[in-house]
Amino acid sequence: MMGSFRLFLLIFFTFYLATNAVEVTYDDRAIKIDGERKLIISGSIHYPRSTTEMWPSLIKKAKEGGLNAIETYVFWNAHEPLYRQYTFEGNLDLVKFIKTIQDEGMYAILRIGPYVCAEWNFGGFPVWLNSLQNITFRTQNDAFMNEMKTFTTLIVDMMKKNNLFASEGGPIIMAQIENEYGNVINSYGDQGKSYINWCANFAESLDIGVPWIMCEEKDAPPSMINTCNGYYCDQFSPHKNSPKLWTENWSGWFKDWGGKDPHRTAEDLAFSVGRFYQYGGTLQNYYMYHGGTNFGRVAGGPYITTSYDYDAPLDEYGNLNQPKYGHLKQLHTHLMSMEKILTHGESTNKDYGNWMSSTIYNYNGSRVCFFGNANDKEDITIDFEGKKYTVPSWSVSILPDCVTEVYNTARVNTQTSLMEKRLPEDAVRGLHYNLNWKWRSERMEHLRCPVQYGRNFKGVTYAKGLIDQKLVTNDTSDYLWYMTSVNLYGNDPIWGEEVTLQVNCNCHVLHAFVNRRHIGSKWVRNGEFKFVFERNFAPRVGTNYITLLSVTVGLQNYGANLEKTPNGILGPVKLLAPSSIEKDLSNNRWAYKVGLNGMDERGLGSDPMFSRRRWYTNWPSNQMFTWYKTAFATPKGDDAVVLDLWGLGKGTAWVNGNNIGRYWPSFLSGDGCSSSCNYRGGYGASKCETNCGKSTQRWYHVPRSFLNKRGLNTLVLFEEFGGNPCLVTVKTVTNSKAYAHAYEGSSLELSCQGKRVISNVNFASFGLPNGTFGSLEKGHCESSNSISVLKEACVGQKSCSIDVSEKTFGATDCKSSVQRLAVEVEC
Repeated sequence: MMGSFRLFLLIFFTFYLATNAVEVTYDDRAIKIDGERKLIISGSIHYPRSTTEMWPSLIKKAKEGGLNAIETYVFWNAHEPLYRQYTFEGNLDLVKFIKTIQDEGMYAILRIGPYVCAEWNFGGFPVWLNSLQNITFRTQNDAFMNEMKTFTTLIVDMMKKNNLFASEGGPIIMAQIENEYGNVINSYGDQGKSYINWCANFAESLDIGVPWIMCEEKDAPPSMINTCNGYYCDQFSPHKNSPKLWTENWSGWFKDWGGKDPHRTAEDLAFSVGRFYQYGGTLQNYYMYHGGTNFGRVAGGPYITTSYDYDAPLDEYGNLNQPKYGHLKQLHTHLMSMEKILTHGESTNKDYGNWMSSTIYNYNGSRVCFFGNANDKEDITIDFEGKKYTVPSWSVSILPDCVTEVYNTARVNTQTSLMEKRLPEDAVRGLHYNLNWKWRSERMEHLRCPVQYGRNFKGVTYAKGLIDQKLVTNDTSDYLWYMTSVNLYGNDPIWGEEVTLQVNCNCHVLHAFVNRRHIGSKWVRNGEFKFVFERNFAPRVGTNYITLLSVTVGLQNYGANLEKTPNGILGPVKLLAPSSIEKDLSNNRWAYKVGLNGMDERGLGSDPMFSRRRWYTNWPSNQMFTWYKTAFATPKGDDAVVLDLWGLGKGTAWVNGNNIGRYWPSFLSGDGCSSSCNYRGGYGASKCETNCGKSTQRWYHVPRSFLNKRGLNTLVLFEEFGGNPCLVTVKTVTNSKAYAHAYEGSSLELSCQGKRVISNVNFASFGLPNGTFGSLEKGHCESSNSISVLKEACVGQKSCSIDVSEKTFGATDCKSSVQRLAVEVEC
């Protein structure tokens, strides 16, 4: 009986999958699902940059924002950090992530790579690849291709086993092999061309039943769809018989330590999307739609910050980044309403000169129109079929019936949300968040006897000469100790009251010690990850111990031959005398020790052995190489939780054993921010920057899933540079206010994110108001009912919708043809 039931289930499940399987193909216009051309609006969400608990909310918000697909990379070094040791648990559960996308009824685009760039450590490659004999990455090289084949096959088989390709009833409609290879192919010559052909043949052999893509690869083989990445892709021309696809529309940009906060305006991002679909695009993906957080040591670069917010439509914490989210949502709604015509219609373009154009799509007697003004200085008025239309500079207007404009990329009718970091509400009510700190010093690594004796100590290895840091640490730690000794006597030519230690370093950060005394530190400030460190010291007669601590801050993630990028101390390391005599220590016998002792002992507050070691209460400030520990309560509510680490130097933080990433609040960004940001004209990462002269990153995300629902949470810091922990605080990210300028004829939605309600209307004026947030002013004319209408509709509500018209507010004595509503509400 039980056997028959199992057989029934097997037959039923097989039938279910068969009936839900779809055929994914493509032609020169679009991706086709069961023969029907589809308009795809996608967004990148990287599963390891959030938590499993955040995935449903992020994906739901993406769908509500008008997306119908989610795109993600697959991160090889996260899944196989050590050779043949795999992990797919927690926020690395790729299968669960894809199934969460499926649960929302969305498509998935799987970019396997396995090179990803993504500002991810080592571009996603596991560092152990370097230990394979005769290996060269990303070219016709057997050692590399065998490992790439093994991992890619593992991922594909995992997806097949769980029926996640669309051909099996799953959500995955496309997969990507390699990544942006066209940017580096010339560096590899003929071997690179052979390699990219091998990639295509290998991908096809996997028989996944959905199309394969190669982004930024004009030489992609015919079996691959070549796609575009960039800020603008409206002029991109795909291969013959391929649709026009945009795999990365950069919604903002990433940030480096020492860098400013980059922003891309909602108007410009919408303009780029409007232009793309105007000129025949049928799939566009925001990179990123949610950037998230570089937990642990995953940030690449070097020098990529822990925050990967990217100024995306969903911010680092998963909140709506308004007005960008709402402005794009409206655009997506209009585009999807025209899907049939855009994917099937014949287009006709007209050039009016001065960068002004119109495009008409015709299909079965229906029409849609785009008016595109790429002039970055002038609004342009055109005469279209007997009617005049004014299109603002650097904008696209959409007319679904070729008569009435329903959307313009430069006219934002969405609220701007002010997100503030505040003390938790329960702290205000009396629950204390004053942190009581304990501390202890990191036990520094120093040789206990001359290196030539070669005594074996736990965790210490020896080698003649200097070795690349990656090859020693295997990327298990940012920290590597280089230790040697040298005998100096009065008759040595280099002997003197002072000797200079010179270290030629491919380091990110270097700390130098002589005879157990710290003599100096140096770190990169200008993006040149190679420097010379020099400090004087007074030698002693006999054995002198040289200890150098090299620290990485993310490994190279981009460029040709990135595996050949040197890391650590490769020399020469010399002692210099004032008389110009030098002693080269580079070929000495060197001792190597990976990591910190506190980390070896699991200094994360969750290990009993660590807890039993003595901690001191009278903590010091501004002391290097110090561990700090405290406890804090979990803030009530569902607002995102952050740590304000202002006052600290550089280090790493853990909450309840979870590594929330590197911190470096003492690294200030440069000057040069402009007071305003003009959306008009081509965007670049340095165009619209804020946070000049301030801490590069002061706030560090602590996902609520890291926190205890009951009891206290343990916070552990390793402070490398020296700082003052008494300034550290726990705060929540709160939508405190919202404001908007909405044009007459639009519908304005106001809301407070989370569970908050609109508590007050601070300002409202329908007419010709002036100013921006914090300085809104009534114009020379307005409706006298402005505030009363807003209060009645919105106060006490989580959200409200306002029809911006005289019908709602009553007549004004304004004589302008375009009136506006300016409003500011409190949450």
